[in-house]
Amino acid sequence: MERRHFLSLLAASSASCALPAFANAGPLPSGPVRVVVGFPAGGGTDVLARIVANKLSAMWGVSVLVDNKVGAAGRIAATEVAKAAPDGNTLLMGHINTQGIAPGLYPKLPFDAEKDFTAIALVGQTPQVLVTNDTQAAKTVAAVVEKCKKSPGRVSFGSSGAGSAQHLALALFEKTAGISALHVPYKGAAPVMNDLIGGQVEFAFEGMTTTAPFIKSGKLRAIAQTGPKRAKSFPNVPTVAESGYPGFNASIWFGLVGPAKMQAAMVSRINSDVNKVLAMPDVIARLDEFGAEDGGGSPERFAAFMRAERSKWAQLVKEKGITPEA
Repeated sequence: MERRHFLSLLAASSASCALPAFANAGPLPSGPVRVVVGFPAGGGTDVLARIVANKLSAMWGVSVLVDNKVGAAGRIAATEVAKAAPDGNTLLMGHINTQGIAPGLYPKLPFDAEKDFTAIALVGQTPQVLVTNDTQAAKTVAAVVEKCKKSPGRVSFGSSGAGSAQHLALALFEKTAGISALHVPYKGAAPVMNDLIGGQVEFAFEGMTTTAPFIKSGKLRAIAQTGPKRAKSFPNVPTVAESGYPGFNASIWFGLVGPAKMQAAMVSRINSDVNKVLAMPDVIARLDEFGAEDGGGSPERFAAFMRAERSKWAQLVKEKGITPEA
């Protein structure tokens, strides 16, 4: 079910039975609530966390603050939340890196992504974008594939780091298209964008939140996006799936999780309120700016989604022999 359709049904349902819903509402965290984010302020994960936190704070009358615990591609933040008390006062804005990719990439994580967290709500999925600069002649997925086949292992793709979501998007592209490329890992997205614009690397898969300003300013050219359908913010950019590779999906996703063993009634209440936040018109408009779609639904939906993502990326990591240092 598409996010807009789901959320419109949710809004209608909430309007028609608001009093019973509030009468049967589950318990709230005592507060103050920390939403821990494993990435710097201003990035996509941080922005989405602040949107949700601000709305929940207003709804609950409880202080809900974003706490940036940066480092190790989000694993420091995830470890802290995994060890926190399950009282709802410490939550994590989960990310594909920590809840989806890391379990298959690191054999000795300090947390178990399946057992040490409680799924609460999927906030959204945002596509990555295959981008290049104006010096490259390749303007379509087919042209990029042809270029890679003519020069196997030599066409350079920058990424935000070995084992990152961006690196895994490239690995999936290589596997799906039957090509090999030269992976050039960087320490974060900013240096990738700088070198891509400067021509030191030829292509990159990078999140839509990062690439959008460069695409709109004309500094980078969007070739394709990696979601299952075109994001509303970039309706003229085709997907990799529709460019000859059906089923291709390498979206970056975000969702609220808490420590294991949270009270079921509290999880249900927080989930319900996050869904209400996602149905607010101003929130929908902000999410659309980042291409963040298909959020919402039950905790069970989010748990099953993360389970499927872990399986998918673990298999790719194994097949491609990817390591954090590769």
